[in-house]
Parts: sequence; C-alpha cells; structure tokens
Amino acid sequence: MKKIVMLMSLCALLFHAGCESKHEEKEEETEFRVTSPLEKDTLITREYVSQIRSISHIELRALEKGYLQKIFVDEGQFVRKGQLMFQIMPMLYQAEQQKAEAEANFAEIEYKNTKSLADSNVVSKNELALARAKFDKAKAELSLAKVHVGFTEIRAPFDGIMDRFQVRLGSLLDEGDLLTTLSDNSKMWVYFNVPEAEYLDYKTKAEKDKQTKVNLLMANNKRFKYPGVVETIEADFNNETGNIAFRATFPNPEGLLRHGETGNIQMTLPLTNAMIIPQKATFEVLEKKYVYVVDKEDKVRSREVTVAAEMPHIFVVSSGLKKDDRILLEGLRQVKENEKIHCKFEKPESVIAHLGLYAE
Repeated sequence: MKKIVMLMSLCALLFHAGCESKHEEKEEETEFRVTSPLEKDTLITREYVSQIRSISHIELRALEKGYLQKIFVDEGQFVRKGQLMFQIMPMLYQAEQQKAEAEANFAEIEYKNTKSLADSNVVSKNELALARAKFDKAKAELSLAKVHVGFTEIRAPFDGIMDRFQVRLGSLLDEGDLLTTLSDNSKMWVYFNVPEAEYLDYKTKAEKDKQTKVNLLMANNKRFKYPGVVETIEADFNNETGNIAFRATFPNPEGLLRHGETGNIQMTLPLTNAMIIPQKATFEVLEKKYVYVVDKEDKVRSREVTVAAEMPHIFVVSSGLKKDDRILLEGLRQVKENEKIHCKFEKPESVIAHLGLYAE
C-alpha cells in the first residue's frame, strides 16, 4: 500500500513539473524582430576590375649597330629627361664624322677660292654654283655623321623609372635591339570595363562637362589615398563581353603605383528609389540570396531576392520584395518554412540607422 501511495505521489509530482515546464516555455516564447525594406534615393558604389598603366611606357632600343660600351644607370633607377643611359661604341661613327668634317673643310676652301675667282670674272657663275653645291653637300654629310654619332648615346626622353636591362655590358647590338623600358609614373591611367546597362546608367545620370571621381582599391585591399577622375570612354563596345572600356587618371606623387599593377575601381553612382535591406536579413542557397517574408498570419516564407548592389551592411534589392513586405531581421536559423512566429515590427529607418550607415 505504501508503495502504491509513493508511486501516485511521484506521478503527481512529475505531472505538476511538466505543466510548469510547459507554462514557462509558453512564457519564454521567442520574439523575433521584423522590418520592411527602406525605399529612398541613395548612392551605390560599384567595383570594376582594373589594369594600371603608366601615362608613358616606352621601349628604348639601339639606334645603331655596335658593342654596348657603357651603362650609366641601374635597373629601377629614376632618371631625368636628357640623362645619358647607354653608350654604344662610337669609334666607327666618330671616324666617319672626322672624315666628313675634313671633306666639308675642303669643300669650303674650294668654294671660297672659286668665289674669289668669280668675283674677278676669272671663272663662270656656273662653276661657282657647282662649288657651292659641293660645299652644301659636304655640310649635309657632316650633319648626318654627327647624327650617327649622337645615336650611339641613348638618353632618357622624359623623367621616368628604368625597368630591367635586356642586354649586358659588352653585348653586340644590332639596330633596333631592345635595351630596356622606361615608365613615367607621375600619373597613372587605370582601365576598367563597364557593362552596357551600367554604362547607360552612368551616361544618363552623369553631369554634363563634369568629370566623375573614382577611387582605387589596391591589391592589398587598401584604398589608394588620391582619388582619380574618369577622363575617357572608348568608342566601341566589345561584342564578346558586352563591355566598354573606361579610363581614369590618378595622380601618383609618391610613386606608389607602378605600370602593370591591378586593382578595383570604385565608382559611386546615384540610385533613385533604391530598395534597401540589411545584409543580415538574407541567407544564401546555391549562390542565390533569400529572405524570410512574414505574412499576415505571422508565418515565415522564404523568397528569393535579386541584389543590385552591395554596400557595407546593406543590400540594394532590384526585385523580389515590395515596400510593404515584412522581412525577418534576426534569428533566421531558428525558424522553419511556414512556421508561425511571435514577432515585433521595427521601422526600417531605425534599423538602418542602428547599422551605423550613411545614405543620401
């Protein structure tokens, strides 16, 4: 009998504990935060893969045949315009110049003597003209010889940075052989490709006669400190990619950027009536973005959205949502499809403001 009483007491105790547990669970029902998309005019930043080029990047080549006699510079060195860089053995050309000088002196003496005789009517004017022509020809050959001697000296055509040498001291050079390359990095041209639709948006919204400012995100994921401006757009679209090339110019006073670097151009564009949602309100399935929409019965249903632009903490959505839709803001992993939830609505302005964002 005692055993039966004890068993009944234990059952009653368990039943009472179960009721309390259910009551507490009901009281502790999770409250989920929901909000709506924020529709307003804003600025979006688009990124484009870019190639960085010097405003002047040229090849320096030998203009005459001969042995490379001297190298006055080093790889990676900054050189000034007119600075002597290479010397090709000039002896042959110097000998030719000396020969031309001698012939020019002889022709000059002959011309002066003939002129003296012509002034005294000893020789005809035709003989004087012939002597004059020989003298002019000798001077022209002397000038040509000096040019050839000058070609044995390779000087910097502008201020710039040397690249690596393609030849070594003592190399036998032929006319046109590549010596090195020279880059003027005082300004940099950055090329990037823009899709057709974004090009049309840019041309439609860009202010006339005003250059668009852009930023450069370097390969180390840091922003280059000096902004650039879009100066030119190529004439034709690439039919294979559907893109058109833009060119932005960046100042490079510290010489940080070099020819051949890569990076990402960041271009800010105005967007009218943009639909903005927090990034944390989305989840991804097979590279597609989804949100949980809360219907009138407070049931959650997943819906795919199309992201038009991404900014810190927010997405700009181009399709999939309406302004009055309620979306789940937090706890996305705690709910299931068609599950009814207890939710609390928060104004989208307040939600976005707490993300620490600034949108115009």
